[in-house]
Amino acid sequence: MAFEQFLDPVTLPAHLAGAAIAIGNFDGVHRGHLAVIDAAEALARGSQPGPHHRSRPAVALSFEPHPRSLFRPDEPLFRLTPPALKARLLQKAGLDALVTLTFDRALAGMTAEEFLEELVVRRLGAHAVAVGYDFHFGKDRRGTPEFLVQHGRALGLDIAIVAPTRESGEAVSSSAIRRALAAGDITRANRLLGHEWSVLGTVVHGEKRGRELGFPTANMALDPQCGLALGIYAVRAVIDGIVHAGVASFGRRPTFDNGPPLLETFVFDYAGDLYGKEIEVAFVGYIRGEQKFGSIEALVARMNEDSRIARQMTAQAAP
Repeated sequence: MAFEQFLDPVTLPAHLAGAAIAIGNFDGVHRGHLAVIDAAEALARGSQPGPHHRSRPAVALSFEPHPRSLFRPDEPLFRLTPPALKARLLQKAGLDALVTLTFDRALAGMTAEEFLEELVVRRLGAHAVAVGYDFHFGKDRRGTPEFLVQHGRALGLDIAIVAPTRESGEAVSSSAIRRALAAGDITRANRLLGHEWSVLGTVVHGEKRGRELGFPTANMALDPQCGLALGIYAVRAVIDGIVHAGVASFGRRPTFDNGPPLLETFVFDYAGDLYGKEIEVAFVGYIRGEQKFGSIEALVARMNEDSRIARQMTAQAAP
């Protein structure tokens, strides 16, 4: 079955009726989210043997924009995975479909009972629901996990409440991953995620300084709320489905203009034209912080060293 996406308002088609639904924001699609997805897939399998023998479909139910942007609009939110990347990761997790509901005042005002009865049961035709231990829904967050077990089972739903996934004693969470990325701790962020954190964007024209220095870069303007630490990183660039190692700078270019943050990626051993192309850049490791150099010669020497380290990091880290 091909992966399908549905936007609000939606009533699932007949072939997805009776699905096991994993519900959450899924920002980052991290290891904790994957545990919820695994629980939904187990509910979809029922008594069927083996991980690939499901008697029912498994579907993710998510929300856009992120609920925090409605409840706390004055607090910028560093999104780990914008919608397009989130959909890719959910598809990779083995789900059959993604339903994205518009999170607005109307949805936020639904009671927990209405959310379950009208959305989950009537419109989506679910037979089972899996959520994380801290997931709440409905007006005033009355839809606790305990409420879901009691009310959901009364509606005939199979329910799975998934315990926290822990790393070094800390619950895996989107907030913990944001903190790791803000500190430049790519190793920890990727360990919490269970995959390499990545960004998706269109290559734009820059000042061509990299080309003049012998390091032509693919430049991408990331979301202004991106909280990644400024610095130099070992990366992998996915171009037309092919993975290439590279080195990237996310910063303000203090040696030159100290402008707004820009992601500049030097893709190793690649000579094609990337302008206007959408590429994905996955972060493998942190090399150093951004710094200002006293001469172009010193900058180029450091860029050569950064490239050497990045080649070594990407070769040693399994994608």
